[in-house]
Amino acid sequence: MGQAVKTYLASYLAGKDVILTAADWARCRELSARVRDDLVHLGLVDNTRAVRIAEGAEASVGDLVICRDNDHGLEAGEPGRGLANGDILRIEAITSHGLMVRRLLEPDPTTRERRFTDRAFHYNGYQTCDLAYAVTGHSAQGGTVHTGLTLVTGGEDRQWLYAAMTRGTDSNLVFVHTTPAKVADPAPGTRPAPELERYERIRQEREGYLPAQRPAPLGGPDPRQPIAVLADILDRDGSEHSALQTRARNLANADHLGVLNAIWDAETRHAQNTRYQELVMAALPPGYRHQLSHQAKWLYRTLRSAELAGLDPAEVARSAIESRDLAGARDLASVIDARIRQRVYPLLPQPQAPWAERVPGLPDPDRRVYLAEIAAMMDDRKQRLGKFAAKHAPAWAVKALGPVPEDGPARREWERRASSIGAYREMYGYQHPEDPIGPEPTHDSPDQRAAWHEAFLTLGPADGPDVRGMPDGRLWLIRDTYTAETGWAPRHVGKELRLVRLGAANAELDAIRAGAEAQAARKDGDHARAGRHEFWAASHRAMRDRYRAQEETFAQTMDDRAEWERSTENTRHLAIAADAELRRRHPDQRTGPLRSAEPAPASETEREELALAPDEKIGKMAQWVRDLANQRQAFRDKIEERQGLKVPSEDPDWEDLGEAFPAWNRPERDAILQPPKPEIQPAAKILELAREREPGREAAD
Repeated sequence: MGQAVKTYLASYLAGKDVILTAADWARCRELSARVRDDLVHLGLVDNTRAVRIAEGAEASVGDLVICRDNDHGLEAGEPGRGLANGDILRIEAITSHGLMVRRLLEPDPTTRERRFTDRAFHYNGYQTCDLAYAVTGHSAQGGTVHTGLTLVTGGEDRQWLYAAMTRGTDSNLVFVHTTPAKVADPAPGTRPAPELERYERIRQEREGYLPAQRPAPLGGPDPRQPIAVLADILDRDGSEHSALQTRARNLANADHLGVLNAIWDAETRHAQNTRYQELVMAALPPGYRHQLSHQAKWLYRTLRSAELAGLDPAEVARSAIESRDLAGARDLASVIDARIRQRVYPLLPQPQAPWAERVPGLPDPDRRVYLAEIAAMMDDRKQRLGKFAAKHAPAWAVKALGPVPEDGPARREWERRASSIGAYREMYGYQHPEDPIGPEPTHDSPDQRAAWHEAFLTLGPADGPDVRGMPDGRLWLIRDTYTAETGWAPRHVGKELRLVRLGAANAELDAIRAGAEAQAARKDGDHARAGRHEFWAASHRAMRDRYRAQEETFAQTMDDRAEWERSTENTRHLAIAADAELRRRHPDQRTGPLRSAEPAPASETEREELALAPDEKIGKMAQWVRDLANQRQAFRDKIEERQGLKVPSEDPDWEDLGEAFPAWNRPERDAILQPPKPEIQPAAKILELAREREPGREAAD
């Protein structure tokens, strides 16, 4: 909250039209009170005479207030323009009959600074007004300003966040609460009120001294990453649907594979682990057949990987146990697991049979029947996902499989392949609009990894060669290009770019605030305090300049990085596909993993060299940052060399077939507002059950 107030105040002092939004009026009033306190201190609001407004707050000459009532009979500074709920007014004078105010207009189209009506007008309905330094997202809707600031706590929804974060034409910033507002405190005793620490920090800053470093909070949960809080908000849909829309959506998702797969896993996991336990016990020598430790769950997971790779888990467990003596083993499960992993981890999962053929032999016949019904529903849903993809042709399906065939066997084959990809996406919540299946899951999730490889095998050569028909020798050559292609990648400095941009923005704000403090101190005749603030203002401007110099280098490096990713995307993906195909063909051959030759990311020590402090002298730019600028020329030379390569024709008398690495055309950005996504057709069994439970519905339809 303090950082949001600080940013708002700096933009306000710079004359920019700025708006600060929060989710509720209680928090808005607290933000406005803090901003007003700073403006009074800086002499921009005259607090010698004040009027009472809503909720007992005060407003004085220079304050901004937001109108809460419509008054079409009052001419609000312009001919024919009445006063409307949500208008922002600046108080010009307080009289015995009310207020003289000017109404806030749209910002200047050239400078984007605040503008008010030329003519002031009399207003006496101020008792229901609020301070307008912070407003709710609802009040901000439809407004356009230079800078939009948004404070979020994590409980908002994506509709609110969209409205709040699209007000600014030049800048939109969001400030995120990374810890819950109310945290249980089981520790006995009392603690100092946080307002005391804030008061002391503000007093130090106003006197021209650097405040003491804020102490770390004691206890409570660790702060979340701001991006994680925002991701939760974007996942929260606040739109309201009609009863018919809700019913249709619920019917379409009644057999959602994410739900059914969770049921399947819960019903089969115990039987699966029990079977693995019996296999291990049967393979152990008689003297070692005792209860395994809690580490056995990792052993069972590894046996699951072996079974999915087509191996017999009983034979795998027996071979691992008999390979070496178990004498001296402190944890049998961990020792056996380590032995099996060496054999299993290089292997790839094999395509799995339909769920109906995977129902385990449970001792309870009722549970076995129930699980068979779940399996049948999962198989049916998977098939319908393929037909749904063929009907609507989503971007990920077209990219993976090519255009949908018109009809006949080719269309049915396309649907079959799309069903495997769609099933993986739905089961594991992968929602990228264009990338079909994303990166390969780790060995920690054997079933997810098996589903990924099943989907991977269905990917077609829509935009490139098919590795499945290539000889081994060519596959090894393609695989080896991975190291060469990653070897000339520019360093990834995305996190460093974010840090220096944030540092430059904060230094700019601090310089503006220090300058305003110096001016206020000079008006008060306190030249010593003014001198201290002028010193800090100059220091912050120097920090800003250094941060911006670093930002330029990092931004250029990340632009080069993006160009490298686009230029090598096809060859890198082809190398990964060649590696997977070689592992599939030769499961018993031990093959090392693909290793990237990319430069290592910046270390914590290198990252600390970027940080600047106003009370420290700014030295030379870090050597590794200067090296980035020097490496750009070598990268540009490599890019130009690739762009000059041509694909030769098989017939020497013909011209070249074109560029080997054609330039990448940046796709246009999708519109922010998208039409509703189509819903899959509900299963016939789901509709039948719905009709049985809603007997009067059929007549109504």
